Amino acid sequence: MTLLTTLSLLSIFLASPVVAQTWTSCNPLNTTDCPTDPALSTNHTYDFTTSSIGTTWNATAGSLKYSQTAGAYFTIATRGDAPTIQSKYYLFGGEVEVWMRAATGTGIVSSIVLQSDDLDEVDWEILGGNVTHVQSNYFGKGNTTSYDRAIWHPTSFQPQDDFHNYTTRWTKDEIEWYIDGASVRLLRSAEANGGKNFPQTPMNVRLGVWAGGDKDNPKDTVDWAGGQTDYDEGPFTMSIKSVRVKDYSEGKEYIYRDMTGSWDSIEIVPGNSTALKTLNAPPSLTASQRWNKLSPGGKIGVGSAVGVTSVALIVLAALYCVRQRKAGRRERAMADLAFERERTELSAYQMQMAKGNFAVSSKPF
Repeated sequence: MTLLTTLSLLSIFLASPVVAQTWTSCNPLNTTDCPTDPALSTNHTYDFTTSSIGTTWNATAGSLKYSQTAGAYFTIATRGDAPTIQSKYYLFGGEVEVWMRAATGTGIVSSIVLQSDDLDEVDWEILGGNVTHVQSNYFGKGNTTSYDRAIWHPTSFQPQDDFHNYTTRWTKDEIEWYIDGASVRLLRSAEANGGKNFPQTPMNVRLGVWAGGDKDNPKDTVDWAGGQTDYDEGPFTMSIKSVRVKDYSEGKEYIYRDMTGSWDSIEIVPGNSTALKTLNAPPSLTASQRWNKLSPGGKIGVGSAVGVTSVALIVLAALYCVRQRKAGRRERAMADLAFERERTELSAYQMQMAKGNFAVSSKPF
């Protein structure tokens, strides 16, 4: 990325009260120096009611809170908040299934986004002020010359009231969107401008909530989001119980072989991905589990060491008490000596006063 591009991106972020989920740090259509995309290369479910986002996600804006009933809380508490997480891995074809309760609030947007480095994009967007519809959308290579790709899907429920399943299935030839297991939209590659606008490069997953209705956003954005956001009505919270992610490809990482951004230009590097190793790593043992795995001899050794350490601590504590008692006696003796000296000086002072040996100055102080 050039310095000019970096500064331009930074200025956009600083000027905007929100950080949207859709951006790229390096576009492979513009340079050959972009880093490779680490692959997920597996199927994994994240249960946010029992654990945090872990080490395979980045919190790119804001922070999350968790509960055992509602999972991860993405909360806009004040203007400028836009809590978002982004997967460190990429999918090259795959499925993303999210159990979400959308945030309330006029202008508040709850988002599930798949996006590639060259700005291919597949979305779910749910508006806090729309209780009857949710939106699916897609973009190819960041092409925003038209906004006729979005479709609003009617629901028999209010998305802000309870958790529902929003799933995206993506292959080389088609993308399908599901709500609670029922297909609501199918997009074939040829229908996206003859395939030119069809998302076809490795994508990561981004989940977040943002204020599309912020007063500093473009009027079209505020209108699309349902109107201007009143932050005094907040906080506004999107909740996600779980996320299931499946990568249809298997490999260590994905590489753009050229600057076309086509499906066939992507190279799948063989090997085990970092994400796969991390997710398959055995959990850390608790203290009791580590104890149970010790041999009888090992347990005796640990017990002996603990016993010796305990005795040593007891001896040290006793020595400390003795030293403190000695120090206390010395301090008491010194205090008694000082008291006797002060009492002697006071007696001498009283005797001098009685003899009238002290003069009183007539000069003012």
